[in-house]
Amino acid sequence: MSYITVAAATLPSIALDFRGNRDRILESIRIAKAQGARLRTGPELEISGYGCLDHFLEADTVQDSIQMLTEIISDPICQDMVIDLGLPMRHRNTLYNCRVLATFKHIYFIRPKQSLANDGLYRETRHFTAWAVEKHRIFEDYYLEHGLREATGQRTVPFGDGILSTLDTAIGCESCEELFTPLNPSSYMGLNGCEIILNSSASHAELRKLNTRIDLIANCTRKLGGIYVYANATGVDSEARQMYDGSSLIFVNGKILNQGSQFSLKPVEVTIATIDIEAVRTKRPADSARSVQASHQTDYPRVECNLKLSRTAREIYLSKTLTVTKEIQAQILHPMEEIWLAESVFLWQYLCRSSAGGFFLALSGGLDSCTVACFIFGMAKFVLQSIQAGETTTLNELRRITGVKDLQPTKPEEITSLLLHTAYMGTVNSSEETRSRARDLSKIIGAYHSDLTIDEVITAHEAIIKQGLGFIPKYSVEGGSAAESLAKQNIQARNRMVISYEYAQLSTTARKLPRAGASLLVVTSGNVDENLRGYVTKYDASSGDIAPLGSISKNDAKDFLRWACAKWDLPILNKFIDATPTAELLPLSAGVQDDESDSEMGISYSDLQVYGILRKVEKLGAFSSYLRLLGDWKERPGHTPSVIAEKTIKFFRYYCINRHKSTIMTPSIHMSGYNPDDNRHDLRPFLYPSMEYQFNKIRKHAESLETAQEAGSEDDSEVD
Repeated sequence: MSYITVAAATLPSIALDFRGNRDRILESIRIAKAQGARLRTGPELEISGYGCLDHFLEADTVQDSIQMLTEIISDPICQDMVIDLGLPMRHRNTLYNCRVLATFKHIYFIRPKQSLANDGLYRETRHFTAWAVEKHRIFEDYYLEHGLREATGQRTVPFGDGILSTLDTAIGCESCEELFTPLNPSSYMGLNGCEIILNSSASHAELRKLNTRIDLIANCTRKLGGIYVYANATGVDSEARQMYDGSSLIFVNGKILNQGSQFSLKPVEVTIATIDIEAVRTKRPADSARSVQASHQTDYPRVECNLKLSRTAREIYLSKTLTVTKEIQAQILHPMEEIWLAESVFLWQYLCRSSAGGFFLALSGGLDSCTVACFIFGMAKFVLQSIQAGETTTLNELRRITGVKDLQPTKPEEITSLLLHTAYMGTVNSSEETRSRARDLSKIIGAYHSDLTIDEVITAHEAIIKQGLGFIPKYSVEGGSAAESLAKQNIQARNRMVISYEYAQLSTTARKLPRAGASLLVVTSGNVDENLRGYVTKYDASSGDIAPLGSISKNDAKDFLRWACAKWDLPILNKFIDATPTAELLPLSAGVQDDESDSEMGISYSDLQVYGILRKVEKLGAFSSYLRLLGDWKERPGHTPSVIAEKTIKFFRYYCINRHKSTIMTPSIHMSGYNPDDNRHDLRPFLYPSMEYQFNKIRKHAESLETAQEAGSEDDSEVD
């Protein structure tokens, strides 16, 4: 038997934090070595941070990364270990996303990434070049920089696509996106005798995504055999629109041996497993079809490594720290728990890095702002759990942010009271129900609450209109035009944004908190469906510093509140779940302003989610979406072809005319595949022409289909 102990480091990806990244990398190596690991890998571009964006194009970023690489491999902690590190490197004046396999004061080879992520949230080809297909299984000479030459005594090292051969096994690499490609490098390396694959990744969090990652690795190693060590980044990316969810993984032959935390506040987490390499060597020859393919493989160039990474059965038996790792079940979070932990890490890390004094939330008494308040309360619960688990970094950060030097919280409400200021900003159009719901929720979760009436501000604005235009606008219900009514509603919404920022800047001073003068982060409460539809007022209360709910659907928000109601014993949340969604911008005499009514959004939140997925995830245009829904909604009561046609037209018309609002969307954590964020995820025009061609095509098809139905014909040749 031949046992090897491997380690996957889960680290935050903090762009340009070179010293911090270096120290966390070294700490991960120390932890791995203390637990017996002789092979360690970490997240993609861990030295520079993954989210440097156009800083990658600066020479400083490359030079500083190489300086940190020099310092890391010069640390004696790297002795007798193979270390896999990620950083940007220039080879022959071309920038590559690289992995460096090294040990103490020695570099074995540098591997550039072969397949770059360039969709959704990713723009790797803007900064890096993929290693050309023609150069697969080829090494070139890389001339080391002065500092690396001094540290290693090497002048050149291999640069390209190859395998590291130690005294007892063979190690190969693939990086993040390469795992997701149809012809992933690990398959070819495995067929060529590579027994261990290291995957350095920066894979973003998205609801219900972890299953895909686990299935890919499981299937890859199940059909091929082999050990797979997957290290993912964790925490908020530096552009604050995506977050990495950790969950580093170690597999052997399709079985999962260990899994790191999917979401964590730990600055360093290391996932360890001790594996019998013979399990790989006995599985592979037993599959004759695999052996035939392996015998036809073109050879990879190999770099020799004089280290022995494995231990004998005797060494394992006598060891006080090492035991053979057994198979475990993958830990898949409930989607609502996933939302809770993702939001907690997002809010906490954003707060820590911004050094703000907490959060300010305009709490309307509606479901969305209630959900955001619960996210912050959930963050307080998660922070408390971290502190109670002995994570001193979390406690020290909480004391720094609050300014309370001896703070030792015992319940989440104590944390919320110091970090969250909520305010109800009522007008004559507001109801007592929403006012009381906001007040009661704030009290229960421990937030500091202000109950405001802003009618004087609205009246002052209308006086300015009268002064400048000699005109007093009226609501539609009072005889005014649609334009007047909309202007009167929008001035309420926009004033709430102005008041929010003023309160956020003065809150800590007025309350005489220890960090008096520290501004609060203004958090907004718009959901992904309203952003998609454009059902927001530009520069109103939907504008702020961060939007925790901005990429989460209304349906998921409701499900989260139901989950929190049961898990956290918050029965008050039922009042928000059952309430009619309303902006309360019209006079009470107009009746309840139902957001989902034909006079408001005109489409239900559930249907908005459907259209969002068809448009972005399924990549269907207006006509294709209509055709898809003819089948999907065929059994829906009242959904004739004409009804489906008009609903589709309504969605795409509103989407087009409101798309410009996406350009100023408040940054939100990316959690849904149809997030319409124009700034990163959804690159589409925002100045659209009329889509009457597409709309007429839809109407004509619906009319022809209904005519055919009336005639009793099943021949669709004339209507498709």
